[in-house]
Amino acid sequence: MCAICGIQGEHISGELYEMLKILKHRGKDGSGVFISGKSSYGSLDNINIPEGNFALGHNLLSIVGTEGLQPLIKDKFVLICNGEIYNFQKLKQEFNLQTDSDSDCEIIIALIKKFHHGSLWHAVNKTIKYLDGDYAFAIYDGNNLAVLRDPLGVKPVYFGLDEDKNLKAFASERKALWKIGINHVKTLPPGYMLYNWKMREVDYNLKSIVESSGIKFNAGLGKKTGGELKDYLKFKLNESLVSAVEKRIKNLSELGIMFSGGIDSTLLAHLSSNLGVEPILYSVGHEDSADFKFAQKTAHDMGLTLHQQNLNQDDVRDYLPLVLNAIEEVNLMKLGVGMPAYVSSEMAGDDGIKVILSGQGADELFAGYHRYLEIYKRKGENAKNDLKNDIFNLYQVNLQRDDAVTMANGVELRVPYLDLDVINIAMNIPMKYKVNSVEDHLRKCILREVARDLGVLQYNVQRPKKAAQYGSGIDKMLRRVLKEENMDYRNLDLIRSN
Repeated sequence: MCAICGIQGEHISGELYEMLKILKHRGKDGSGVFISGKSSYGSLDNINIPEGNFALGHNLLSIVGTEGLQPLIKDKFVLICNGEIYNFQKLKQEFNLQTDSDSDCEIIIALIKKFHHGSLWHAVNKTIKYLDGDYAFAIYDGNNLAVLRDPLGVKPVYFGLDEDKNLKAFASERKALWKIGINHVKTLPPGYMLYNWKMREVDYNLKSIVESSGIKFNAGLGKKTGGELKDYLKFKLNESLVSAVEKRIKNLSELGIMFSGGIDSTLLAHLSSNLGVEPILYSVGHEDSADFKFAQKTAHDMGLTLHQQNLNQDDVRDYLPLVLNAIEEVNLMKLGVGMPAYVSSEMAGDDGIKVILSGQGADELFAGYHRYLEIYKRKGENAKNDLKNDIFNLYQVNLQRDDAVTMANGVELRVPYLDLDVINIAMNIPMKYKVNSVEDHLRKCILREVARDLGVLQYNVQRPKKAAQYGSGIDKMLRRVLKEENMDYRNLDLIRSN
């Protein structure tokens, strides 16, 4: 949705401007700053940034409603937020809160103000227990600063310090910190709060959320066994997936979907269409690749618009530095997966699309990868713990990469499969309903059955899993480019100079 950043030090207005400038691609609809008690809003080129020793900054990507520029200021509280709070209307009614706009982020400052009784730490801890959304935010009460992200880590936060300059800062991307000379950058993990520049564990984490919600979910299972149990699980999964998509496309008139023609993206396209928002599908790869051809057939049979971009080896060479600069990390697999996502979001951005969905998380929840079959052979039902650990660690690899490549093009990525209700239900589904046997080479069985029952085309339901970098043909071309050009992308200075 946006870019957030904050900084503390001496004479920091120049550094704050540099951070906002390098993060401008994340929010081109206006900027705002709060610096040592003064606020200013407008175009980044014309904004007034006074001198001071503590500052918060924000670049806005406006998606729906009349979202105003941030920081949001209410009494002594100052908030900057990157994200979407899906239950903000419900919370306004539940707590009888008045807000000044229809911005969903304003519910955060309203709740913190309500719960604040002398301690920002306790007020924030209480507030986040009620939020349903994907977010990273920072709030300041005149004395204390709290920075944190959603329980799964869909939205990123990085922080670091320069001891020589006595400079501390946080930002949505590492390159903003590198720009001002902070080279040792850390990721703020989900379940932790950066409180007055020190990392502290918050009162909940994703594991406790899944476990506590799982207990409630299990209470509905009663004494169901066999087919009755499976039917109940399918019903609850269906219900949660529809809700997860619905809340992420609400109030949107235009929507994109990263599309391969596989079960995950096809189900999202099917649900979006049924909910009244006809998506534009985006597919990227070599013209002879499996994903490229399968996406064409599926889109045609579904009657949906498909925009495709055929990449050859020269295109891969051209996109390589752009994707590397976006993901800020030297990793061949991340480059291979990140490139089709980068190009898809680039096409969506050119079409004026501001929100794009992906099937991220479905493979971890429903045992889609081949390695899960091997784990299931060894561990049986205990393989569920491996899936759970992978979900808890998605933020370190997949989510950081995908946020980076989509926001590089000013497009917000939303991930319905990583809705907490979907996670809670998926974690309570026995492995035997995800993997039929040790010879099951399709896997994700229960998800495929739900998709079939919803009316997804049979050939999509039965399509085997193939990772994006292989299904698109990108991996093979990328390896050739790196070898032919003798490119050394292990040098971090190259990323920082881009």
